[in-house]
Amino acid sequence: MSNATPDSDYPLSEVPSGARKGLFSTAILLFGFTFFTATMFAGGKIGMAFDFTTLLWAAVIGNLLLGLYAAALGFIACRSGLNSVLMGRFCFGEVGSKLSDMLLGFTQIGWYAWGTATVAIVLVKILGLPEGLTIPLMVLFGFGFCLTAFVGYKGLDLLSRIAVPAMLVLLVASLWIATRDIGGLAGLLAVEPSESMSLSVAITLVFGTFVSGATQATNWTRFARSGRVAVLASLLGFFIGNGLMIVAGAYGAIVYQQPDVVEVLVLQGLSMAAVIMLFLNLWTTQDNTIYNFAAAGCNLLRTGKRKTVTLAGAGIGTLLAIGGMYELLIPFLILLGSIIPPIGGVIMADYFYAHRARYPKLADARLPAFNWVGLGAYLIGALSAYFSPWVAPLVGIAVAALAYVALFELNKALAGRQQVAGA
Repeated sequence: MSNATPDSDYPLSEVPSGARKGLFSTAILLFGFTFFTATMFAGGKIGMAFDFTTLLWAAVIGNLLLGLYAAALGFIACRSGLNSVLMGRFCFGEVGSKLSDMLLGFTQIGWYAWGTATVAIVLVKILGLPEGLTIPLMVLFGFGFCLTAFVGYKGLDLLSRIAVPAMLVLLVASLWIATRDIGGLAGLLAVEPSESMSLSVAITLVFGTFVSGATQATNWTRFARSGRVAVLASLLGFFIGNGLMIVAGAYGAIVYQQPDVVEVLVLQGLSMAAVIMLFLNLWTTQDNTIYNFAAAGCNLLRTGKRKTVTLAGAGIGTLLAIGGMYELLIPFLILLGSIIPPIGGVIMADYFYAHRARYPKLADARLPAFNWVGLGAYLIGALSAYFSPWVAPLVGIAVAALAYVALFELNKALAGRQQVAGA
């Protein structure tokens, strides 16, 4: 008997054909997910280090690579109906998959704490509220932001349909005012970089800032109606959506020395628009983040009680925000940004190479407690990413995938020898 019910978003099983969604629903949800304040700060760093033309090239290359990575995983998710944590059972084993559950879940709860603290602190500052309201606001938003995730895919979809068009309007208006303030395109192109950075570091920043999110975007692309829908939605969300955030952050840094669009809107005299942007920007990422945590938590605990795990996650994230631990978590979360992508590399190699692009039904599969091929490949990929001087997340993905193929063939050869020796 399945552990999932139709209204539980299938936390422990494949998404059935009757629950699949079209391109608009999938794409706008991913768009809302990638509209993330932290990405703008990466854009801001790049904006101060390059002329505008080179900046655009860095944004295009980095976000195209990110979009292709998300699209490859999205295609697998759609075809299998599984998300990354459920696919982890095939490539890491029944018990081994708990490693990826903990890594992915902890990353998401850390970002949730950061977003919850940020919205409370910035609102107090923008609206001139008493400092004593900061913690009550953290509690309010810590549980408030999880409401759409508590409902499930339908709640996330509804919010995105309202929030994404509103944010796009505010973003375009802000960019237009910024272009006017700097003296048009000629003024923008005339700005000289004030800092230095290599192109590979810039691409690493663009790709690495949200690659952990791309690894877990399978939570929604598995609902896609077809492989084409999953691929197109991933490219729209991560290439276009994330790209807009990078460019907006760079624009703000060049014109106002401030990468955050919320702060930029305040400088432009649009304080109320800034509050709306802050609220929508963080909510559309926060609810997706806690939904990701719930998906990882359900697989870790082998429970179908997604709503309970969602509320528990919101509570943990709120406590981390109130305790100020979110400030300490950020460096660690950025580290995880380089060691999480190899999970995606292992998943791709396991699906396309070991399973020949077809998983058996999860309920019928007889899986080992530990898949040492997948775990070994992940370790090699993660170490390569950590010590890589080049684009660390890309190195981690590629090395993990190649290591999986090599270890898979080695394991097969060893098993063949044992059979011959035992005959």
